[in-house]
Amino acid sequence: MNTSHYDIIIIGTGAGGGAALDTLKQAGKRILVLERGTFLPREQANWDAVEVFQKGRYHNAEDFYDDKDEAFQPEMGYFVGGNTKVYGAAMFRLRERDFECVQHAGGVSPEWPLKYADFEPYYTKAEKLFNVHGKSGIDPTDPPRSAEYPNPPVSHEPVIQDMYDKLRGKGYTPSYLPLGIRLNEADRLHSDCIRCPTCDGFPCLIHAKADADINCVRPATDESHVTLLTNAQATRLITNASGNEIKSVEVESPDGARQTFSADMFVVACGAINSSLLFMQSATDQHPNGLANKSDQLGRNFMKHLNAAMMALSRHENPTVFQKTIAFSDFYFGEKDYEFPMGHVQLMGKSNKHMIAADAPKLAPGFVLEEIADHTIDWWLTGEDLPDPNNRVQLIKGKKYLKYQPNNEEGFNRLRSRWKEVLQECDVCDTILDHKFYLGKTIPLAGVAHQNGTMRFGTDAKTSVLDLNCKTHEIDNLYVVDGSFFVSAGAVNPSLTIIANAIRVGEHLIERL
Repeated sequence: MNTSHYDIIIIGTGAGGGAALDTLKQAGKRILVLERGTFLPREQANWDAVEVFQKGRYHNAEDFYDDKDEAFQPEMGYFVGGNTKVYGAAMFRLRERDFECVQHAGGVSPEWPLKYADFEPYYTKAEKLFNVHGKSGIDPTDPPRSAEYPNPPVSHEPVIQDMYDKLRGKGYTPSYLPLGIRLNEADRLHSDCIRCPTCDGFPCLIHAKADADINCVRPATDESHVTLLTNAQATRLITNASGNEIKSVEVESPDGARQTFSADMFVVACGAINSSLLFMQSATDQHPNGLANKSDQLGRNFMKHLNAAMMALSRHENPTVFQKTIAFSDFYFGEKDYEFPMGHVQLMGKSNKHMIAADAPKLAPGFVLEEIADHTIDWWLTGEDLPDPNNRVQLIKGKKYLKYQPNNEEGFNRLRSRWKEVLQECDVCDTILDHKFYLGKTIPLAGVAHQNGTMRFGTDAKTSVLDLNCKTHEIDNLYVVDGSFFVSAGAVNPSLTIIANAIRVGEHLIERL
């Protein structure tokens, strides 16, 4: 068994691991980065909707089990860059009120131990790191900012601009969707991004999407003090005899070979699901229920958002190529006749015939799928699910369980019905259909792109796993920088908050080192 020593070991290269690496590389310390997968292949299939959506080519998670003991595969990608390789790059700040105690129809969204003001400087750094485009001052729920977006908003194509204008004409306040893409609309000749239709849910063949691989990991590995090891799955964190410090990590390659690597500091960023499983796999006599789990909160309070996809089908053709440019928050915290939060609406990437194949039985007879796809505007709706200790990740006799029951659905169901009313009010569609491809039988559980909450942070070690710096309460050199630390989920994409927090924790670690 080979052992090597580093100053810092980072486990995982997604949004959190990548951003932490980008920050920590500045310290000049010896850093080892472990990634269980390889670099995502750069191949023609990156842009093939059949391969990506129907065959799930870039979702390669192992079997998990639900509360009925039935196997399924969560939609996770084990590659350098993690799930950011296929995310839609929607980069929202949580709303300022999301950090407070908020009453929902289905219960209470708890208060965070830190507030928006504590994260604001790091949101600004995260937006710069991930090439975020946007425009402040339009969205009524926008939190205060210390700086404008680093890049101008992504423009709307004509059909989408018409939709935007109609919404504003009806008194609503749509805004530009903040996007992390490497786009230069003022100089398209020198723009990495070409505004293609294969962004949302696809890997980017031309590396023009701002993801953790392209923006963080590859630049860091140019540094002589940073080592990246791929095909290296961390299987166990090994403590000292007293259990208050991690000494090394056990790593397994696909052929079963094992190595151990030691370090002064360990930063875990495997995603909220797999980070908690790693802690459970590392149980010892001092930590019999998993590392740092005296609170019994490890793996609990799993959240992933309430989601729905919706197709607005019109008699008018929609030739839009890059469609994902509108955000809508008017109902985020409720409306005049409804005092509870409802959620968020945003455009999706443009559907094609392969993406709507699962909707075919419900679509109008006599139309071919391609023609129908040419007439849709596609929307993604997000609602907040509340932390529930029974929604949890578990490791039982070596089997990985993800147990989840949706909650707080009243406000979200109202959002769905209200959004259909808004679309009809704006006279932009003739028929509205639920997008079944994205919401098939397994998606309510398998769709874990927004996973968070399994190791909440806080000041009380009896009710949280991590402290305010995202260090475990019980182990002095063990940090977590993915979505595990969330106390509540809000109703916007979590990526930017994960990145901002990872930068915050990284700066704390530099001071400590």
